Amino acid sequence: MYERAFERAGEPPFGGPEQLWAALPDPPDHDDPIGYFGAGFARVAAQHGSSAADPGPSAVDPLALARELLASIDDSDVTLCPGATKALAVAETLGPIGVVTNGPADRQQTKLDALGIADRLETVVFAAELPRSKPHALPFDRAVDDLGVSPARTLYVGNSLAYDVAGAQNAGLAVAWLQDDEGPGAYAPEYVLDSLGDLAALLNGDR
Repeated sequence: MYERAFERAGEPPFGGPEQLWAALPDPPDHDDPIGYFGAGFARVAAQHGSSAADPGPSAVDPLALARELLASIDDSDVTLCPGATKALAVAETLGPIGVVTNGPADRQQTKLDALGIADRLETVVFAAELPRSKPHALPFDRAVDDLGVSPARTLYVGNSLAYDVAGAQNAGLAVAWLQDDEGPGAYAPEYVLDSLGDLAALLNGDR
C-alpha cells in the first residue's frame, strides 16, 4: 500500500510505512484525512532529504501521495485485536454494548461489517457526523442515551488518552485504557489493560 502510493503518484519512493505511522499524530484527522497523511509524508520526506518546498528535482507532492494512499486503503481488510472475541462475549452477558468512533460512517461501517460484529452492537456513534467529536462529551452522551443506560453504570474502553480517556471521563464514564508503552502520563484511567484479553477478566470481576 505504501509503495503503491508512490507508484500511482509518480514519485520516487523514500522511507517506509513504519516511518509514516510514526510521523502521524494520534488519532487520525477524519475531517481532513488528505492533509493528515500529507503532513506525515512531508515529515518523512524531510527525513530523507526531500521537501515539498524544494523547487528542485527532489521536490515531492505529499498531498498527491496522501490521496493515492487513501485510494488504496481497503477498509474491509481488518481483524479483531487479540482478546476482543472473548471480551465481546463477556460484555454481551452484562448489558448492551456500542461503539463510539470519530471516523466517518461509510468507512467505519465497512470495518464493522467486515469484522462481523455490527449486529452485536446496540449503537454505533459516528462522531464525524455530529457537531462535536471526541474528546467532547457529546458522542459519549449520545451512545449512553442510545443504550438506555446511566453513565455511572457504563464502562468505556479505548486506547487514546487524549480522546478516549479524557472524552469518556468528560461524559462521566469510567474508562478501561488499552495502554501503550509510554504510560498514562497526566491522565488517570480507572482501569489499565495490557490487552483486550484483560477486559474479560475485569468484567468477570477477576481483577
